[in-house]
Amino acid sequence: MGGRSLGREFGWLWAAYGVSTIGTMLAFDAFPMIAIVVLHAGPAAVSALAATGLAVGAVIAVPLGPWVEFRRKRPVMIATDLTRFAAVISVPAAFALGQLGFAQLVIVSVVVGAADIAFRSASGAFLKALVPPGDLLTANGRFESTAWTATMLGPPLGGLAVALFGPVTTVTADAVSYLLSALGIRAIGGKETPPAHPAPRTGPRTGLRRGGLLEGWRHILRHPALRPLFFNTVLVNGLIMATTPLLASLMLGSLGFSLWQYGLAFGAPCIGGLIGARLSRRLVARHGQHRVMTAAGVLRACWLLGLVPVRPGAAGLVLVATVELGLITCCAVFNPVFSTYRLEQTGTDRVARTLSAWSVTSKAATAAMTALWGVLAGLTGPRTAIAVAGLLMLATPLLLPRRAPASKREPQAAPSGA
Repeated sequence: MGGRSLGREFGWLWAAYGVSTIGTMLAFDAFPMIAIVVLHAGPAAVSALAATGLAVGAVIAVPLGPWVEFRRKRPVMIATDLTRFAAVISVPAAFALGQLGFAQLVIVSVVVGAADIAFRSASGAFLKALVPPGDLLTANGRFESTAWTATMLGPPLGGLAVALFGPVTTVTADAVSYLLSALGIRAIGGKETPPAHPAPRTGPRTGLRRGGLLEGWRHILRHPALRPLFFNTVLVNGLIMATTPLLASLMLGSLGFSLWQYGLAFGAPCIGGLIGARLSRRLVARHGQHRVMTAAGVLRACWLLGLVPVRPGAAGLVLVATVELGLITCCAVFNPVFSTYRLEQTGTDRVARTLSAWSVTSKAATAAMTALWGVLAGLTGPRTAIAVAGLLMLATPLLLPRRAPASKREPQAAPSGA
């Protein structure tokens, strides 16, 4: 990664990303916890809360992709941060007034899910315009390191804060982090280049018209390397996320692990995220982008099946931590290389729509797979369901691009009337 500065503007963007990511990880699993502890919701309701936030948020985000594309990205990022702040801060406010209900948690989850997609699509386009092409991998590597640092430190600190100050403490911190992120993005300053084309008329069906979000999916599916990467990443992320609650149920239920042991098994391996993110740039410089992305993509598929034989006691704890360390390290190498490649292969005029289409599909698929694996676990048990996911993971390298691109040159935009 190196310590070379990418400029004051990137520094503010990185700081904004860092503070919002830390806030999110402090509040990791806060809504399910509030639903269980405060509202006494059952397992089915908690699963529905997670799935609904992802699925409905993704549907609402469909028209946001083209809306973001044709607007200056920094104001969009600030607006989505303020939207997330307003939505999340309503939870501790309602709790303080004794008016918090399950429906509010669902609505807030949906709003935050849709705003997340809009923010990510805008920030990806903004990063591409802000950072020289040769520094994109360095920038994405720094974001990846920050994400894993927050993942390693946030949940344990959040759990301590909840134990000391109550169930909505971390939700309040998460809300404030969005406000601080908005202030950081505003501090970037400077003049942003206006969109190349005028903003289209918006309406309930705009996001699916030609030139809308459909253009993002069209670009992905017509690109010989992005198409397999699209299916690969959606499937891999969905399988990992679908097995997370099953492993929690197994470890905290029949295997008898305590909460601190469970947290340790998933928190300590996040050091692999820092290692992988720092290695990614050096590996690409030595072996090339395509080889590193392919090798990391293959290696990350080999770990999930290792969770099946987990047993009670110290040996089981070490097994889970080892598997998670391997998986996280491989993902941390893959993610910044993949994110950089995706930006390089996407024209500036369609970055926001492409990233929105990717996020919408990923979130919807994760919601569907989480629900499906919950049903499978109910029929066969969590261990069998994890084994099925692990076997499917072994097939995901078949979806990786077979050849390196002939050129890293950015594709030309289609004429506006095409």
